[in-house]
Amino acid sequence: MRKNNSDINLDETDLSLLELVQQDGRISNTKVAEKLSLSEAPCWRRRKRLEEAGIIVNYQANLNRELLGFGVMALVQISFADPTDEAPVLFEEKIQEIPEILSCYNVTGETDYLLQVVARDLASYELFLRTVLRKLPGVRSIQTSISLREVKNSSRLPVQNLRGEK
Repeated sequence: MRKNNSDINLDETDLSLLELVQQDGRISNTKVAEKLSLSEAPCWRRRKRLEEAGIIVNYQANLNRELLGFGVMALVQISFADPTDEAPVLFEEKIQEIPEILSCYNVTGETDYLLQVVARDLASYELFLRTVLRKLPGVRSIQTSISLREVKNSSRLPVQNLRGEK
């Protein structure tokens, strides 16, 4: 019952559909329709409308990084000498090309960017730091925190919190 930034009205059925596809991106249209008590055609049309509106962006499998050998998760703070020149623009372009960087946020506070970086081990991270991060345009300083243990990792949005908002 809430209007969001993309000017699409989301009703209870839409919110339930979003919860289902967040839980299982491979869920079939038949299964979604069954769980929502809809016939398949209207269910497909709803899903398609949410995709076209940009609310459902993509579908992906979540992989276990440790089982694949990426034992290090680093949270990296990047500061620029002058964040008002062209360096941040070039930096953001370069970041898109580096697969070890899982996420990048332009942030407020003492640093300019916060990165989430994976590496096989500390030696691999040190090499990445020396040969990739330190060579990025405009970088003045780099501060790394190594994750000791992952407590929570999710990309699921709290769709249930949208219920009842007007």
